[in-house]
Amino acid sequence: MRIIQLTPGTGNYYCGSCLHDQALVRALRLRGHDALLVPLYLPSVTEDPVAHSAVPIFLSGLSVFLAQKFPALQRVPEWLNRVLRSPALLRQVARLAGLTSPRDLGESTLSMLRGESGHQAHELDRLIQWLQTQAPPDVLYLSNSLLSGMARRLKERLHCPIVCALQGEDSFLDGLPEPYRQQAWELLAQRCQEIDHFMAISQYFGDLMRGRLGLDASRVSVVYPGIAVNEFAPAPTAPLIPTIGFLARMHPTKGLDTLVDAFILLRKINTVPGLRLRIAGAQTGADARYVQTLEKKLIGQRLQNEVDWLPNLDLKTKAEFLRSLTVLSVPATYGEAFGLYVLEALATGVPVVQPRHGAFAEVLAQTGGGLLCDPDSPKALAERLEELLRNPFRAHQLGAAGCVAVQQKFDTTVMAQKTETVFQALEKPL
Repeated sequence: MRIIQLTPGTGNYYCGSCLHDQALVRALRLRGHDALLVPLYLPSVTEDPVAHSAVPIFLSGLSVFLAQKFPALQRVPEWLNRVLRSPALLRQVARLAGLTSPRDLGESTLSMLRGESGHQAHELDRLIQWLQTQAPPDVLYLSNSLLSGMARRLKERLHCPIVCALQGEDSFLDGLPEPYRQQAWELLAQRCQEIDHFMAISQYFGDLMRGRLGLDASRVSVVYPGIAVNEFAPAPTAPLIPTIGFLARMHPTKGLDTLVDAFILLRKINTVPGLRLRIAGAQTGADARYVQTLEKKLIGQRLQNEVDWLPNLDLKTKAEFLRSLTVLSVPATYGEAFGLYVLEALATGVPVVQPRHGAFAEVLAQTGGGLLCDPDSPKALAERLEELLRNPFRAHQLGAAGCVAVQQKFDTTVMAQKTETVFQALEKPL
């Protein structure tokens, strides 16, 4: 099959959705499909340098911003458009993302959802014109439902079914200020009626989005994310120093402050002598102030030398980081749609402790690789972490069970097979 996947990039940090999309394209290619990833907005940041391609960036972040703020500049000449979608320039722009106002985000979100009638319609036409120079797709795959405003024009011009992933859009939309939040949800529900099928990354998130968007159950399939399990391997022996790990964006929504507070509690009661905390994951310029407040808190407790900060790790270093852990926890404050870091930890034989909400109960039921705790409670988290830190045999059992489950159920090959089944079930319109 000829599959074209449209995926927004982040410009300067790793994100779970991007890693999932890149892994899916690689796995589909290995199964013999002609799969192409087309980046939108900003350059894709990948852990695999070989994965970069010569495909240009469309609807560049600069072009989208200028079209929104200055509608008269929608039809910029092609030479200027090439400048605006320069990867080097867009990476610089990505560092300023934290300066975007909530109102700007709300207005641009609504405009993108309006698609062919939005301020970025000309940029959408540029994308379609380029796609029409490529081999015709059998399926067009949108990375998330916020791209659904493109569906009508894409179907009119490319004459192929459109499948859309559901992977965590609710937190972004719910973070918009009113009146943009309600307007965006209403418009999204309308535009999603033009999508042929949806693939949710968990049953939890599929059910949630079906309810919020009014989708029939027959239009939503669940296809769990997968990771390349051969890139992760358990350490030959348990770490000599008991170590808690964190692996996600260093952002308040990921609950890093909850984990830091739990670590401080554990150090105070000192039932696990020598306990360390290692914090890894994406850190953007906008996250720096938040990280500084946590560093100051640790300094106030004289624990700054017991904590490692490891931002923006590549794939090899991330695997080494995971092997240095006794247990991992990312106590997200919202209903996470999945949590790819759970699979990565379990593939390394490291058990997890996660809050009892979102998809975590579902993922741990599928893997048997960890424990749940009450959300947003440093005390509850500390108790569950202590339970594993003081019982190495049980921690090993959970990590080993999770490792086997990930190898059997969550490899990229399994993800690609199930995605292929969804795509092949759609008949290409005449």
